[in-house]
Amino acid sequence: MSMELTSKKSAALILFASLGLAGCPSDGPLEEAGETLDEAADDVGDAIDDAADEVEDAVDGNG
Repeated sequence: MSMELTSKKSAALILFASLGLAGCPSDGPLEEAGETLDEAADDVGDAIDDAADEVEDAVDGNG
């Protein structure tokens, strides 16, 4: 009996979770801000990599 109740609770939880995700098709302002920060962090990382490559080339005499 307990297993049947647990299965029903699990099924209900999955149903409500999937409906909740389906109910939010567009990104909110916090999600968009997070994506902007992620892109900025990627840009900074790329700039650091480029600078490190330039330093390495200068040290090796290739620059």
